Amino acid sequence: MAALAAIAEAQGAPSMREILTNTFAIRDLGGLNLSPDGTQVAWTEGFRDPRDLLRSPHYSAVFVQGVTGGGRVQVTAGNPSRYYDEENPVWSPDGRRLAFLSDARSSGQLQLFAWDQTSRGVRQIGRFHGDVQSLTWSPNGTTVAVLYIPGALRDAGALAPGSRDVGVIGSTVEEQRLAVINLPTGTIRFVTPVDTYIYQYDWSPDGRSIAVTYAKGNGDNNWWIARLARVDVATGTMRDLLKPSFQIADPRWSPDGNRIALIGGIMSDFISTGGDVYVVDAQTGESRNLTDGAAISAQSLRWNDDSSLDIVAHRSGSMSLMRLDAANAGTASLTQLTNREESPWSWSSVRAGAVVALVRASFTEPPEVWAGPPAALHKLTASNAHAKLLNGKAVSLEWPSDQFTAQGWLIYPLHYDPRATYPMVTIVHGGPSAESVPSFGNRNISALSSKGYFVFMPNPRGSYGRGEAFTRANIKDFGYGDWRDVLAGVDATLRAAPIDPNRLGLMGWSYGGYMAMWAETQTARFKAIVAGAGVSNWQSYYGLNKIDEWMIPFFGASVYQDPAVYARSSPITFITQSRTPVLILQGERDEEVPAPQSFEFWHAMETLGVPAKLIVYADEGHAIRKISDQIDLLTQTMAWFNHYLAQ
Repeated sequence: MAALAAIAEAQGAPSMREILTNTFAIRDLGGLNLSPDGTQVAWTEGFRDPRDLLRSPHYSAVFVQGVTGGGRVQVTAGNPSRYYDEENPVWSPDGRRLAFLSDARSSGQLQLFAWDQTSRGVRQIGRFHGDVQSLTWSPNGTTVAVLYIPGALRDAGALAPGSRDVGVIGSTVEEQRLAVINLPTGTIRFVTPVDTYIYQYDWSPDGRSIAVTYAKGNGDNNWWIARLARVDVATGTMRDLLKPSFQIADPRWSPDGNRIALIGGIMSDFISTGGDVYVVDAQTGESRNLTDGAAISAQSLRWNDDSSLDIVAHRSGSMSLMRLDAANAGTASLTQLTNREESPWSWSSVRAGAVVALVRASFTEPPEVWAGPPAALHKLTASNAHAKLLNGKAVSLEWPSDQFTAQGWLIYPLHYDPRATYPMVTIVHGGPSAESVPSFGNRNISALSSKGYFVFMPNPRGSYGRGEAFTRANIKDFGYGDWRDVLAGVDATLRAAPIDPNRLGLMGWSYGGYMAMWAETQTARFKAIVAGAGVSNWQSYYGLNKIDEWMIPFFGASVYQDPAVYARSSPITFITQSRTPVLILQGERDEEVPAPQSFEFWHAMETLGVPAKLIVYADEGHAIRKISDQIDLLTQTMAWFNHYLAQ
């Protein structure tokens, strides 16, 4: 059989440089914020310098445009012909000003600015030194709140590279606090205590209180035990409302001030939200589940009025905008407002849900801003009109596995010939509480599809999109039920398309990296594996990682209380069954999955004589951020699969 690379070249497949150039040219749209009257929308565009896409750092810019159309305006604190980091645009309650963050006047340090829509003037407010994010206006428009880590030594969040472990370990904790800035004077005042980490917040309608999700101590580690509290803005007094047995996110105060809506469920990562919608009494803390039993996982929410909310929810492989009746519990109160195979991660809603804005993207359509009434949305931007499609068609598959029905995406080769048979690479998502949803320009998908591979992305139990019971179905069962779902999904792809069962590969990052290491010890069905930031030994991992609180909800106890449940799911327990060539990729300063996990796995491969290669990227965290490292990671991955699956 002819080599895969030769076939791809003959079909006009792009080179690796062309793939990288096209994927890095796609602009990331987000941070949507509608003006209160619904006539203007602001957003952020992330981009790289088009003159040198493969070496340029990442920049971002803020734009404003009318919902009914017209030319867009760039809002900047610097020179519009230069590039900065400008983000988080938020309209004032009267719609006259736009607050945003920018490093245009202090390189590398975000500062707060306000843009006047009438005069087009920009004014700096206060001065920050540290990590600042998540700004909002007070209801009366006299102050702005932010989350602030003064003097931060690193970016907030466990995805960022960790600080080096030297000196007295654990003696220094950087707390993200809620601060308010007086607009006339620029005075910054902290509202929450020095020992408390604030994750998310929302103003009460009267501006006197703020709802927060918080935890004491290490913020990266303790989100999994976060509580809901209300904070008195004047005094800083905090009063707990809810101490749940699950994870909580996205608190939103009802317009009448009586309730706080939030998302609750089992979640493996702070930035990856999914669960049921709860309402909590703002005085007593009594809570009620509005979506109990619904086959969705809410990702974000907004109140329309006192009796309804709009939510964006994971739904069987895609994400939809939905309307929820807050007066009654149960699934019958959900109404679907959008029905595409897409992923609207960023959105905004005003005028009781009469006007919405979404960033819409799919496997075939690049990200763009859409706006208007939910039933009559129109595309507002053409920021990615240049984007080139580098993957074939995407097909949603469903298959039975045990008592469940699982779902996944099968992406066809870019130049598909039904007379040929093709290799396939399965990509298992991270999390595990997450979901593979439609996206445009994903580098792995673009490279594999354009080079003649099928790509399969399963959503096994533990994923979002099929209700909380499905998401919780992998508790104390990592590597068993979820792995059976993946294998059953591979069988479904072989029935659905001309895929060569002797040329199957598998890859993943984080939890997907763990599943790749697990696959190495469970089957010889795959001929090549790429494991990124994977867990090889849950027992040693517990004592090495900086976020061990996440493990208790999933394993039921600490490793010291129940080591057997950790050993049962550890690839290292079954390591002598390894046979498949494996490429291992890792960030040097990863806090979520420390590098020793990859070293331990690689050492075992070397000892057992299994073909293996370990690459550790210097100064990287759990998310690989340097563009040179991203390029090398993809290049190494493609070379590995081409070597073992090409013919």
